[in-house]
Amino acid sequence: MKPADRPRLGFIGAGVVGTVLSGALAGAGYPVAAVYSRSAERRTAAARGARARAVPLAQDVADQADVVFLTVPDDAIAAVAGGIRWSRNKAVVHCNGAASLDLLAGPRSQEAAVGAFHPLQSFATEEQARRNLPGSAIAIDASTEGLLANLQTMAVALGGRPLALRGDRAVYHLSAAIASNYLVTLLDLAAGLWVELGLSKEEGLRALLPLVRGTVENLDRVGLPAALTGPIARGDVGTIERHLAVLDRVAPEARTLYKELARRTLPIALAKGRIDAATARRLARSLGDGQGDDDACA
Repeated sequence: MKPADRPRLGFIGAGVVGTVLSGALAGAGYPVAAVYSRSAERRTAAARGARARAVPLAQDVADQADVVFLTVPDDAIAAVAGGIRWSRNKAVVHCNGAASLDLLAGPRSQEAAVGAFHPLQSFATEEQARRNLPGSAIAIDASTEGLLANLQTMAVALGGRPLALRGDRAVYHLSAAIASNYLVTLLDLAAGLWVELGLSKEEGLRALLPLVRGTVENLDRVGLPAALTGPIARGDVGTIERHLAVLDRVAPEARTLYKELARRTLPIALAKGRIDAATARRLARSLGDGQGDDDACA
């Protein structure tokens, strides 16, 4: 797409997502016309990074841009979109990973094109997000072929991989939450156990992170199930039983979680081929059958 053919973009919401996307798209050659946020400080900073105007009203963004990104909190998208006047020559895009285009029923009723643009990446800080965005999948949907083509081109311009989803987007977002958000939860639990070794949680996390990076690299290089290592993959019943005994002593509240994760690891280990069905049954007996015992997940 030639620079002259690129739509003028606008951003309503100048949190981490809005600030990073507006700046990245401006850097990729897209003109950003205007940025709005309730915080004057944030809209000024985001506008500066995108070489755009900071405007005092959300309606100003809709009036000045061809494609408006709603980068506000997920629960505010429908209300913000519904409070703006749109027209048929405008396009409105949300960045909610779990919601369909129905979230933009207000603009659609005014004949605006609507779309979704969700980078499959964590946005913990602006610096981290800018660094990690290239190479990420970006889930895209649109009500018109023209908007769909524009969003796909934007994704490629960001160094991303456009991803067309079929089915319920909430399933996609659930998968992302398990893989990203709950990894943080698991590491919080794992690092916290290092207190029992006379070290701090922070020291435990620093020690564990190279292991986590190595596991992710193995997943990238050899995939599933080959990347699985550890006692389940080896069939070490004794080690699993020692883990359970330790949990009883130092973290009994985590026993249910450990056993459920271990049970779900058994079929991966079988698929890898390092253990046989008899060993899997011995491991399963150590873990309980998941039905009727005190640790079973309902």
